[in-house]
Amino acid sequence: MTPRVHIATEGLPPFWDRSVLFFCNLRSIFYENDAEAAELVRRITGAQSYGGRVISILNTLFQGGPNKILLEAPPETNLLDYFSGDLKLSLPTFEVLDHRRYQELSAKRDTRAPADPMLAELKEHPAAWVDGYVTDAVLVRLAACLKKKTVSTLAGSKNGNNKYLLHLHQVERKLPVFDTFMSASPAEVPPCLERLRAMGYKKAVIKAQVGASGYGMVKAPIAGFQPSDAPEYLFFEGPCMVQGWIDEDCRGIERLGSPSVQMFLNEDTVFLFDWTEQILSDESVHEGNQSPPSYAAEIPGLKEDLFRQAGIAGTWLHAQGYRGTASTDFLVVRRKTKTEAIICEINARVTGATYPAVLARRFLPGGTWHMRNIQFRSALDGAQILDHMSRAGELFRPGAEKGIIPFNLNVGEDGKVTKGQFLCMGKDHAVCGGLLARAWSELPVEWGYDRD
Repeated sequence: MTPRVHIATEGLPPFWDRSVLFFCNLRSIFYENDAEAAELVRRITGAQSYGGRVISILNTLFQGGPNKILLEAPPETNLLDYFSGDLKLSLPTFEVLDHRRYQELSAKRDTRAPADPMLAELKEHPAAWVDGYVTDAVLVRLAACLKKKTVSTLAGSKNGNNKYLLHLHQVERKLPVFDTFMSASPAEVPPCLERLRAMGYKKAVIKAQVGASGYGMVKAPIAGFQPSDAPEYLFFEGPCMVQGWIDEDCRGIERLGSPSVQMFLNEDTVFLFDWTEQILSDESVHEGNQSPPSYAAEIPGLKEDLFRQAGIAGTWLHAQGYRGTASTDFLVVRRKTKTEAIICEINARVTGATYPAVLARRFLPGGTWHMRNIQFRSALDGAQILDHMSRAGELFRPGAEKGIIPFNLNVGEDGKVTKGQFLCMGKDHAVCGGLLARAWSELPVEWGYDRD
């Protein structure tokens, strides 16, 4: 069945009328590629507490209830009080389940083995569905143990996150693509780079077929590249794409922006419900989002083109068997006088832009929003952060025209906050841009922006 494509111009699409057990399996987003997952955990501060981001939106995504979320680390309790008290959000129940236990539970299918209390409890939960960041083999086995259904198929989830399969679809549909050559091993990368050099590129990016948030890709200068610069785990799923890197060094090409279209796929419809600009580091690592892109009005027809291509990509994603929230990421470039948008990837999961988009469109449907990751140089108490923001008049409350929602606080083993994800909402970019600076102007701690 070919789904219809619907653009939600105001508010949010109709999400699931279902109840769910949601497993925050962040370490599974590269499926069985353990080396790539280890790199993510090593480099992301507070990775074990990132699942807390889902708490604020889970009962919006799954409105049938009751829902339960399985987290790798306990959530920040002061933040939960703010969600349920000030924001009047409905929250799921939660339980802590680290990645090791997540894998262990899925293996307990031997009826002769002693019953696992957690498995028995989850089996009795009234939710009919199981979901997670991705539907990996572990989640499929766990769903079978619990006699529940997964929202997406394993193939749909994995294929939907495969950049090479998407690239082939773009070529088939005659959509714009990057200059691309395939490499089956690190030793085959240099000949690809030489072909890109002949086309005028000075830099390239080596992309694994499955990656996320800057992991699974290596940006490299063409001159001086060594095969050892490409980790073996990039080739876990098969050949990598070696693509020309577009930046200010490319003659005749200007990089304009990195927008993203937010999507929701149910059984018969692909909903496009928001568009954002990705805030990226020099290495193209995701550090935040803002909506709408600040340059949108300067490029006539940009939104229409992005949504047209996102609809084509979303229809392809639907055909793979994926269901749920996702995003289509683009690069907007100008070649001489022509502006074009090129799809970079689809992220078939709850993404870093899903949380702020859902919250912002719920509380300020027609407003502007920014989301940033804030790293604190010294650990803080969660109550201190919320109290300071409240006294500064920056903490958002329903009915206000502007404010900040801290939708997750990453905590260390001592329970102190080292980092957080903050959503700033207001009538325009100027208002949003000033909110964070004013919120922290009197806080006695140094802070800075961090990767997602």
